[in-house]
Amino acid sequence: MPVNFDRSYIQSYSSLELIAKQAVEGFITGMHRSPYHGFSVEFAEHRLYNAGESTRHLDWKLLARTDKYFVKRYEEETNLRCQLVVDVSSSMLFPTIKNAEGKDWNKLKFALYGAASIMELMKRQRDAVGLSVFNNELELHTKAGSSQAHIHYLYAEMEKWLEKSATSYQKNSHVSSVIHEIAERIHRRSLVVVFSDMLDDSKQVEEVFQSLQHLRHNKHEVILFHVVHQEQELDFNFENRPYSFVDLETGEEVKAHPHELRKAYQEKMNAFRTSLQLRAGQIGVDYFQTSIEEGIQNCLLQFLLKRQRMMI
Repeated sequence: MPVNFDRSYIQSYSSLELIAKQAVEGFITGMHRSPYHGFSVEFAEHRLYNAGESTRHLDWKLLARTDKYFVKRYEEETNLRCQLVVDVSSSMLFPTIKNAEGKDWNKLKFALYGAASIMELMKRQRDAVGLSVFNNELELHTKAGSSQAHIHYLYAEMEKWLEKSATSYQKNSHVSSVIHEIAERIHRRSLVVVFSDMLDDSKQVEEVFQSLQHLRHNKHEVILFHVVHQEQELDFNFENRPYSFVDLETGEEVKAHPHELRKAYQEKMNAFRTSLQLRAGQIGVDYFQTSIEEGIQNCLLQFLLKRQRMMI
């Protein structure tokens, strides 16, 4: 039976009225291109200066060449371009749990609902949204758009990935190579929002952040949601009995007792998370570790409030 997005569920998050109205408006204004504190304007054409009007937009260089007064006309740019980037590799299918509403829940569903909720917020602000979906390659990449047909298309594409299960789907990830490709394909000066568990094939944090730095070099703003499951992935909290741990991306199996591995595992995971946070800060990427137990609302609040603070 096909799995469909509960649209009312998504819209309940996008109507965070006080936060969304204040933070999103400030967020959008601050992100738009302009020399005037964020108002987005692009040069359109010249027109003759009318006596008595402001001289703020006079083109002095053109005056020197022609000895005539011309004013630069600008077209206001109404849309923020946002590219939602979702990791759909097999590791994102972990774990198999129930959320607060009793629905099946894992990192992939969290990421898809999170991306859909942000898309809903953007749609209400008449912003343009694109979608990139990846595992070890770029499975889908759309340009940013704002039409109703485009938004419906993005919902339909995301819904396809909700049907994936660990038993029928096995794909590894290569975050760095895919992000490099996305950096070359999206419009300059966009907001790029990445949802990933950051479990990359390369196992090299530096390679991933070189690709994120590629986005920053191309003038994009980048927000990275590091999607995790706190109880099992970070705390390694399993019952006191032997387990068979299976790598969802490779199928490799390891039999072990959690108690024997917990301390070493937590040390490595903590070092990994610290390195992610440190490198993100160094290159100007907004990093959020986001646990699927916390729910999407908390993710959106972090997203909106952080962006609002950055625009002050």
